[in-house]
Amino acid sequence: MLECVDGRSIMEVSRRLGGAPDTVRTWRRRFLDRGLDGLCDEPRPGVPRKITDADVGRVIVKTLEETPAGATHWSTRSMAAATGMSQSAISRIWRAFAPAPHRTQTSPLSTDPLFIDKVRDVVGLYLDPPEKALVLCVDEKSRIQALDRSQPVLPMMPGIPERRSHDYVRAGTTTLFAALEVATGKVIGSLHRRHRAIEFKKFLAKLHKEVPAGLDVHLILDNYATHKTPDVKKWLLAHPRFHLHFTSTSAS
Repeated sequence: MLECVDGRSIMEVSRRLGGAPDTVRTWRRRFLDRGLDGLCDEPRPGVPRKITDADVGRVIVKTLEETPAGATHWSTRSMAAATGMSQSAISRIWRAFAPAPHRTQTSPLSTDPLFIDKVRDVVGLYLDPPEKALVLCVDEKSRIQALDRSQPVLPMMPGIPERRSHDYVRAGTTTLFAALEVATGKVIGSLHRRHRAIEFKKFLAKLHKEVPAGLDVHLILDNYATHKTPDVKKWLLAHPRFHLHFTSTSAS
């Protein structure tokens, strides 16, 4: 309307504002007929709204702050019964505000007194690694089942897929020690029968052998007890290019 008041034509206003000429024409006619009242949206057709903002707020508060009797979380059926609304109404409210009462996530809060310092240390290594050094993310996966098929695998043939027996033989468990080279994605790994400081020292020796001698080695790892034994500390003193950086307690 301000553009039209300045004397511009419908086509010119349409080009300047990027709208359709019919749109400009419609709103210009409504303004000429009813003034400023013509620029307001007209009431939309349909059934008047039955669920008020207070009802929506009551559902959200109940979802966040209460739990139903005899259950761990609300369902649309139980919430509908508790509030006197329909299941479809509860579903629409939950979709709009996304409380997701059926989902849970684990999120421990670290009580480490050096939490801030450790976070800065680890994140700083990832974002800005030192020169002439290698940053490795180290972890262990214990109790991996060593399984083998009870019969040899039959190779693929024309028209016949590879075939394997449905049963298997257990060969105990194993532990995987792995170091992820953050910059390239390369993994240095080794398998051991047990998960002790002795095996961790062997893994450190493997890293010492595979990483070029001219590079310092920064290891980011968790607070597992085998990483801090006297034997491991003694090995680190004999290999000063290795630097251990521990994540915060209860952190990933």
